Amino acid sequence: MCHIEHMVHISIRDLHMKTGEWVRKAAAAGGIIVMDRSQPVVKLVPFTKGDHGKLFAERPLTKGFSALPKMRHDSTRFVSEERDRT
Repeated sequence: MCHIEHMVHISIRDLHMKTGEWVRKAAAAGGIIVMDRSQPVVKLVPFTKGDHGKLFAERPLTKGFSALPKMRHDSTRFVSEERDRT
């Protein structure tokens, strides 16, 4: 696993100006930290095939989610299928 101190640090502005370049560099280098006023705010890390995991609807609910009212239709399956097509 990558350690934050060993990753490249870039500004939000730099990410905005060169998004594609930084995303490719993050994939190649194992990750990039995006900074906002000298504070780390986001870590871009490479996607792995194992990241797909289970459908959201099949994941165990956390305490806060289990208290929400049940939905009639499962929209998460549609969202998961759309995500997997790209």
